Amino acid sequence: MTALEFTKGHGTGNDFVLVRDPDGRLDVSPDQIRYLCDRHFGVGADGFIRAVRSASHREGDDRAEWFMDYWNADGTPAEMCGNGVRVYVHFLIAEGLVSVESGDSVAISTRAGIKDVLVDAHEYTVDLGGWRLDEERLVTVPGLDVARPGLGIDLGNPHVVCALAHDGELDALDLARAPRLDPVPPNGANVEFVVPRDPLVADGIAEVRMRVHERGVGETLSCGTGTAAAALAFRHWGGPGMPDDWRVEVPGGSLLVSMYPVGDVEHVSLSGPADLVYRGAVELPQGLGDATQR
Repeated sequence: MTALEFTKGHGTGNDFVLVRDPDGRLDVSPDQIRYLCDRHFGVGADGFIRAVRSASHREGDDRAEWFMDYWNADGTPAEMCGNGVRVYVHFLIAEGLVSVESGDSVAISTRAGIKDVLVDAHEYTVDLGGWRLDEERLVTVPGLDVARPGLGIDLGNPHVVCALAHDGELDALDLARAPRLDPVPPNGANVEFVVPRDPLVADGIAEVRMRVHERGVGETLSCGTGTAAAALAFRHWGGPGMPDDWRVEVPGGSLLVSMYPVGDVEHVSLSGPADLVYRGAVELPQGLGDATQR
């Protein structure tokens, strides 16, 4: 058994096990990640984040000092996590691995490219970068009598957004199992179910409510890139009169999504809190599979 020191953190209830490994010396296998994220036998989390310098990881981009080595609870690597990257920067600051003041930005290398995270006194804002529309898919999920159309949104990781008519439909969903998508995405997708607030727009900000099933995890209390996908999908459906600022309510709280031009590309930002809740050490069973590649 090997003891692993960790920190538990979350962003609007989307929770993570974070470990520091600046020089990329830790060997943690997908099976061990599944163990850590298990809510009955391990620490319990939606994902695992290893803090490693870009120069010490084969997927790191040296234009950013730090790489976010992010893994889903099922032991599969993921391109990005909007809540995770905010919590990651909060962790780097708390661990003394970066030194910033309010108003500074930190560049983070991810499998979906470099993301800039703005630090202020109360929350973190990540520039998720550009996005694109993907193909439409039919979504089948327990709680809905018939399949519903879903709009594909690519934010560096894949999403399918499905609009529902009212809160009752949203509350009736059973998201314990992954919704069925037709056609099936080659790499899976996060699936967001969204209802508009009434009124949809107040004081220039649109507001929607969302639940999500994250690939490789299950239903989570929040999904950062999922809230951005939900806002983008509703703005697309609403047409040119829709605002660029959206508040998305998730079971774990609320997040602000904004769209704005950067040169010829429209970027999306995500703003919200990040919290570290406790530190500890856990014994990692050996022989649970090959270690992750650095």
